[in-house]
Amino acid sequence: MLLEKLSNAAGISGYETEIRNIIRDELKPHVDKVYTDTIGNLFATKKGTENNLKVMVAAHMDEVGFFIDSIDSKGFLKFKKIGGIDDRVLLSKRVMVGEKKSPGVIGLKPIHLKSSGDRGKVVKSDDMGIDVGASSKDDAKKTAKEGYTAIFATKFSQSGDIATGKAFDDRAGCAVLIELLKGSYPFTLHGVFTVQEELGLRGAGVAAYALNPDFAFALEGTTAGDMPTKRDVSPSTNMGGGPAITVMDRSVISDKRLVKLLVNTAEKEGIPYQFKRTVTGGTDSGAIHRARSGVPSVTVAVPIRYIHSPVGMLNLKDFQNTVKLMEKTLQRMPELEGSERG
Repeated sequence: MLLEKLSNAAGISGYETEIRNIIRDELKPHVDKVYTDTIGNLFATKKGTENNLKVMVAAHMDEVGFFIDSIDSKGFLKFKKIGGIDDRVLLSKRVMVGEKKSPGVIGLKPIHLKSSGDRGKVVKSDDMGIDVGASSKDDAKKTAKEGYTAIFATKFSQSGDIATGKAFDDRAGCAVLIELLKGSYPFTLHGVFTVQEELGLRGAGVAAYALNPDFAFALEGTTAGDMPTKRDVSPSTNMGGGPAITVMDRSVISDKRLVKLLVNTAEKEGIPYQFKRTVTGGTDSGAIHRARSGVPSVTVAVPIRYIHSPVGMLNLKDFQNTVKLMEKTLQRMPELEGSERG
C-alpha cells in the first residue's frame, strides 16, 4: 500500500533523502519529468494538452523528529525537537537513530528518584534523553554521534478503514499527490514534494518562486480534534468528515475562487467535505501565495488524529475522497483562467 510505504519511510526536515527516493521511484512511470532542486524539493511535471495554464500542487515530504546535539557521560543522547512536538507524548517512545535506524527509547530518571514537587509536572524534552543501551559516552558513540537525527519508530497498520502510523503529516498529502499525478489534465500539472515545511515552509517558497504558477494547492494532513472532552469544544476537523478545506489560517487567506471551486465540485460530485474550523497553524500555502507577485492558493487536507505525535490515525475514506475531490477540481481549473480575484 502506497500510504504504508510512505509512512514507514524516514524523512525528517532537512534529511528527506529516503522519502524523496521512494516518491521518485513511484512517480517515474507516470510523469514526463522528475527532478530535484538545490534545496531538495522534488518536482514532477505532467504535461497537459489544451492550454497554457500552470497549476502547482504541493505536499511536504518532511516529518517531525529529533536532532542529537550532545551525548552525556552516561551515554544518553540529548536532543532538540525538529518541528512542533508536545513534550507529553515523548516519554518511553521508541525511536530510530541515524541512517542505520538504530533502536532507542526516550527516557529520563525513574519517577521514584524525582522530588515530590516534580512528579505532577510535564517533563521538558531538555530533561529527557534517548537511551540506546549504552553504558558511557564512548559506548554511545558506537551507535550515534552529535548531529545525527532520530524519528519515531512507529510502523503503519490498518484495521478496516482506519489506519495508524507515523508522519501522516504529510505523507497522506504526498500519497494524494502521487495518485493525482497518475491522471491526465487539460493543462500542465506541476507536482512538488517540498522540504523543510516543519521548520517554516522553506521548500515551498523556493519551489513557487521557481515555477511562478497561476494557481496552487497545498495538500496536507491536518488536526482532527474530534475526541471526547470535558466540555463541548468544536474540533478543527472531524475524522471521517471528508477532506478539509482551509479558508484561513495564520499563514494564508485562501483564494476565494479556489475555495468556491472546491466546494462546488464536492457538492456536484457528492463528495463529503468540511472546512477547517480553526485558524491556527500554517501550511505550504503560506509560502507559496507570497512568491513573486503572488500566487492564488488554497490548502486541502486529510483529517488526522494525534498529529505530530508518535502515532497518527486517519480514515482511509477521507484519503480517498481527498484524491477524488482534487481530481475533479483540477479537471475544472481552466474555468478560472482569466478570472479576477473576488
